Amino acid sequence: MISYIKGSLEQCGDGCIIVEANGLGYCVFVSPTTLSHMPQQGTVIKIHTYLHIKEDDMVLYGFLHIEELELFQKLIRVSGIGPKGAMGFLSNLTPQEIVVAILSEDVKTLCKAPGVGKKMAQRVILEIKDKLEKQEIPTIDGQSMTTIQSDCKQEAIAALTALGYSRTEAEKAIKQIADAENMTTEVLLKNALRHMVRI
Repeated sequence: MISYIKGSLEQCGDGCIIVEANGLGYCVFVSPTTLSHMPQQGTVIKIHTYLHIKEDDMVLYGFLHIEELELFQKLIRVSGIGPKGAMGFLSNLTPQEIVVAILSEDVKTLCKAPGVGKKMAQRVILEIKDKLEKQEIPTIDGQSMTTIQSDCKQEAIAALTALGYSRTEAEKAIKQIADAENMTTEVLLKNALRHMVRI
């Protein structure tokens, strides 16, 4: 299993990049979002990878962030969605949008991915939502977080932790958002991410 590749970015093509490491050139398939964040050719990069082995082929899929790779791995475990289908989700939606859509059971948003209809979107929600949800909301500094017990807040916290933030970081970010009680999960998440970028 190839967990990641660290080497020189030699080429960016249509849906893939070539990374040279130890004298070998690896062709890695990436989403348009990942491709748009590639640095100049010749720059040393580290890209997290998933190796998909078929009967007559081996394909490397790459991600700049480990959280995106983990979401990709959750998606490919859904019945009927292979690596290409998972990349379709990540090509049309950000990881944040996917997580929020799953937690809020937003079928319409998930249907933006190519080839995904209502039944497939519902299957994604059914099979992944429980893997993203957190059953308990811990306390911060010994104080009960009673102010973040609403479903929207819990969903936003679960989305943040799924994106790689710690539970404490997520709770603190949500707690500092003014008028959080009247916000949807998506708005809460966007505001929390803006706060986390600033700190």
